[in-house]
Amino acid sequence: MKRIAAFILLLAAFSVALSVPAHAQRENRSIGENSREAKKAAKQQQKYSKKQAKRQRKAAKKYQKAQRKAAKQQKRRK
Repeated sequence: MKRIAAFILLLAAFSVALSVPAHAQRENRSIGENSREAKKAAKQQQKYSKKQAKRQRKAAKKYQKAQRKAAKQQKRRK
């Protein structure tokens, strides 16, 4: 009887030690360890890069248009 009680107590203590809270597990892992989070971060980075490239293209077009307009006005003055 004592052996069974000791065994059950040991199992209970062991199962409590194994069950780590979910939030503690999340705090200990980095982005690289979780493939889903890594994919999400890569997708966000790609989206940001595309957006920046689009802004840069738009600014370049605006600059070129201003240059053409200035050249046109300079021709008229001569």
